[in-house]
Amino acid sequence: MTTTTFAGALNAAMRRALEDDPKVVLMGEDIGGLGGVFRVTDTLQKDFGQHRVIDTPLAESGIVGTAFGMALRGYRPVCEIQFDGFVYPAFDQIVSQVAKIYYRTAGKVSAPLTIRIPFGGGIGSVEHHSESPEAYFTHTAGLRVVSPSTPADAYHMLRQAIAAPDPVIFFEPKRRYWDKADVDFDADPDLPLHTARICRPGADITVVAYGGTVATALSAADIAAGEGRSVEVVDLRSLAPLDIDTIAESVRRTGHLVITHEAPVFGGLGAEIAARVTERCFYHLEAPVQRVGGYDIPYPPAKLEKHHLPDPDRILDAVDRSLAA
Repeated sequence: MTTTTFAGALNAAMRRALEDDPKVVLMGEDIGGLGGVFRVTDTLQKDFGQHRVIDTPLAESGIVGTAFGMALRGYRPVCEIQFDGFVYPAFDQIVSQVAKIYYRTAGKVSAPLTIRIPFGGGIGSVEHHSESPEAYFTHTAGLRVVSPSTPADAYHMLRQAIAAPDPVIFFEPKRRYWDKADVDFDADPDLPLHTARICRPGADITVVAYGGTVATALSAADIAAGEGRSVEVVDLRSLAPLDIDTIAESVRRTGHLVITHEAPVFGGLGAEIAARVTERCFYHLEAPVQRVGGYDIPYPPAKLEKHHLPDPDRILDAVDRSLAA
């Protein structure tokens, strides 16, 4: 076991991938000499060279387009989009080309491409640097979309993503980059890439979260336990495909569901989860599904983000409303 940060775990995963497969290359803005704005790729260019860890121009469409071409030629590129709100210039490449190639060629051509995107708020930044664009990509057939919440999952899930035969959008909750935990770098992953985890068992209500809100949901569960309520927390991990079986099994036991994410509630991933749970668990639900997310506004100025993002109080309010129904 090694104690490392979330960012350190991602760095270790990419280091291992570069060591194990000469076809793995890293691409992104300032990822080489600088080591990335969050230092996630620190020292990798020094150790593997500029031909494996490539500093690119400030052109996200060019980054993804070049990586896509390399993937078609047998490489396994790992792209870094510097901030969540910078991905939109590459949106056409991802949605129109990367996501379609397997279907367009009737399965004859695949694109083993990983696109890392730091996402979400909580670091005191502004619009284009604190957004949650995951629903755009979960809506797009042909993409796998995942988001780890712990250093151990950051390490293992990134290795799984790089090894996957399909394009993977890898959302990294940037406010968790400095969280520390023990990681066994030599162990096999304890779960498949697209399986959710029950990270806190409970009996009264299910709270589903992913990425940066998992720790928030666990804090809410701790507070609830002091008030005599047992909250089960499900870490989604994979946003597409969705492990609805794990969620439904939990809801059938608790009869109540709260979903939380940083993205605005309207049209967010929580709506899809709520719909699917209602379809599967209608006769087990004892109250309407509750959603807790960001508000339907552009991301606010940094001083206001604490009012915008879900916190334990807002999650517990939804828990109270569900259990009182």
